[in-house]
Amino acid sequence: MSLAIRNLRIIDGLGRTIERGTLLVNGDRIAALGTERDVRVRRGTPTVDGRGLTALPGLIDCHVHLCLGGDADVVGTIRDEAPALTLLKASRFARLTLAAGVTTVRDVGARDHQIFTLKQAQASGLVAGPRILAAGLAVCMTGGHARFIGREADGPEEILRAVREQLAAGADVIKFIASGGVLTPGTSPDRPQLTQDELAAGMDEARRAGRRVAAHAHGAEGMKNAIRAGAHSIEHATLLDDEAGELMRAHGVFMVPTLSALATTAACGSGCGVPESAVTKARSMKARHEASFKQALRSGIPIAMGTDAGTPFIHHGENAQELTRMVALGMSPMAAILSATASAAELLGIHQLVGTLEPGKIADMVLVDGNPLKRIELLQDQSRLAGVMQAGRFVSGPLAAD
Repeated sequence: MSLAIRNLRIIDGLGRTIERGTLLVNGDRIAALGTERDVRVRRGTPTVDGRGLTALPGLIDCHVHLCLGGDADVVGTIRDEAPALTLLKASRFARLTLAAGVTTVRDVGARDHQIFTLKQAQASGLVAGPRILAAGLAVCMTGGHARFIGREADGPEEILRAVREQLAAGADVIKFIASGGVLTPGTSPDRPQLTQDELAAGMDEARRAGRRVAAHAHGAEGMKNAIRAGAHSIEHATLLDDEAGELMRAHGVFMVPTLSALATTAACGSGCGVPESAVTKARSMKARHEASFKQALRSGIPIAMGTDAGTPFIHHGENAQELTRMVALGMSPMAAILSATASAAELLGIHQLVGTLEPGKIADMVLVDGNPLKRIELLQDQSRLAGVMQAGRFVSGPLAAD
């Protein structure tokens, strides 16, 4: 089935904006786009009037945890609830994420391998949700950060075994914990955890299997260990120093800044329910985190959008707040949109399929009422989302009911 959307602004994900454009979808693919003069629409093709709307590629969130629900104490919740309940909640969180215009996510740490069940259910059309690329369990050291959603391992051989377990379960990406973190008690974000030798052994195995590698790292030493071992992205990159920044730039390693997570926890008031140790750590790093983001922006380090959705008060479906935060720290609205579309798709290795609006690509897109290049916060307001299209079909918004 074909569909033409006419008279709308198109942000194609390549840095180009087309005013009064036409976008033609055929089946699950984009057939053509351009000005009214450029795109021929056959008589009888169903047509949507896009006056006042902007089309942009479906958003991609490179750092989510669908097993977490934004509770104040997510570690306690995971500890106490049944795995089956976690899976049911994750299905709901996936639906909320899709309704917010996020058509693809990378899940970088789950409580168990049921994330692959959710991925299968979404891919088969059994449940609504974004396309999922999943890591399964994060690989961490014994007693390390994220062990509540991780596979603890020590030494290169055991790390190798842990990676192979995730690959056997169906992992699309392998996540390593290269430093301490905020939410795990007793870990220091600035201190490295897995050694460079351990990281290298695990990352080599992931690459042999054709998988991308993500590394959680707040501290600069942990970042450097992960970059030298072959990471494709550094998650958070909170305490970036000049050497780590130069290594990232030189090797084309992406920063996935997750500004929202640290800022939200740092802003938590007394009695909010987030463990005090986590609040203290977040507050001590917030200013440095913002400075690191600005440093990355100045120095040309590639940036891909990620929210850490599921961590305290970062609720699924509120993903676009990260774009607003990045713009507030100096990124242009166009660059912010690219970080959540073309750049994110490049990091995930799916840029041949999604991330831009181009003929032949999968028809994932968001139609928003207004111009997000002038007001990026429009993407946070679901009442302004006229339609979310996934693989050529409107799945959310007023246009989904037409």
